[in-house]
Amino acid sequence: MIKLRNITKSFGPLKVLKGIDLDISKGEIVSIVGPSGAGKTTLLQIMGTLDRPDNGSVCIDGIDTTTLSRREISNFRNQHLGFVFQFHQLLPEFTALENIMIPAYIGGKTTKEAKQRAGELLEFMRLTDRASHKPNELSGGEKQRIAVARALINNPEVILADEPSGSLDTKNKAELHQLFFDLRDRFGQTFVIVTHDETLAELTDRTIHMRDGLLEIATENETVATI
Repeated sequence: MIKLRNITKSFGPLKVLKGIDLDISKGEIVSIVGPSGAGKTTLLQIMGTLDRPDNGSVCIDGIDTTTLSRREISNFRNQHLGFVFQFHQLLPEFTALENIMIPAYIGGKTTKEAKQRAGELLEFMRLTDRASHKPNELSGGEKQRIAVARALINNPEVILADEPSGSLDTKNKAELHQLFFDLRDRFGQTFVIVTHDETLAELTDRTIHMRDGLLEIATENETVATI
């Protein structure tokens, strides 16, 4: 599903990624852990086509994204990738339903198609009664579930999450972590999650350890527990 080969990235004299090779299988839930400054977020951004590597290739579902034009990359990202960030990044002037629908509009869906799919996701998230609420009327856990629904609206093959539970309390963290596994079971997505949360990392199928721009080890986690 995802193949990275010899990925390097520098910002001026600072070498952030120093030759990354990584394979992630379809339907796998992988966590990337390591100290601050290890290059985790930079790697995720390159994997998500939000940034280009200086060298190397990023193949997702057989497509080398490093060969695509800027327009092609935007279309690919909209149709094949979903993103979840630590601080949800919902647009405050729109309702929960409207926030979820935005990527569908960008992808050319009609209002009817976008609204139907967003409604299905709200039901799956058990947030149907919050559809007309704006972000300032939602709890932290609700906002993050809306952000997850937004990431799913175009049925992407891959979900990329950067510290998705970092701003949540213990209860909402547990619910969000379980949600990822429920989504994988329901929709078959591949998840790549950058996290400092040891509990989440232990739950994933595999944990990738990074330090100083390199992969140290990959730990096959024995079980995926149910929270």
